[in-house]
Amino acid sequence: MDKLILLRPSEKYAEQVMDYKSEMQENGGSFDGCAGLEEVGSFSEWIDFEYRLKKKYKDSYVPSEVFLAVREGDDKLVGMIDYRHPLSDFLFRYGGNIGYSVLPSERRKGCAKEMLKLLLPICKQFGEKRVLLTCDKENLASKRTIEANGGILENEVPDDVNLSESGIILRYWINF
Repeated sequence: MDKLILLRPSEKYAEQVMDYKSEMQENGGSFDGCAGLEEVGSFSEWIDFEYRLKKKYKDSYVPSEVFLAVREGDDKLVGMIDYRHPLSDFLFRYGGNIGYSVLPSERRKGCAKEMLKLLLPICKQFGEKRVLLTCDKENLASKRTIEANGGILENEVPDDVNLSESGIILRYWINF
């Protein structure tokens, strides 16, 4: 796999971000870690995360650091990852600190594993001692990604909010 870098979203990647949205929609991809990309019609609407998400979630809003995972060799956007801090009650139970997704055409190449590896030092810089990640019990790729980065399974919880396909959410902690 070519080296990935995490970059803050910028106008330079506007077209690739919107192409990302299209490929995810065409392939039934999950928009985890995409800061509501599935809900917007343009890059300029998407990039204003804080305003848009504060308006949507009101008092439940949690700030997040959103990153594009870009392959260094060809400057291609292959994934998105966000770090949410601090954890709200909802995120503590179901969503975790970190969400991520990889383009369907870029899966099975180790991108998610590398993205998470690159994000963990950033979480540590924000003062985290550990981070929570969650995934569907049947999402084997996510389970492998989390475990490869030191995730320790704490428990399984019933998915009372319909985030998963299996009805069970796995909760993992990664300690620093």
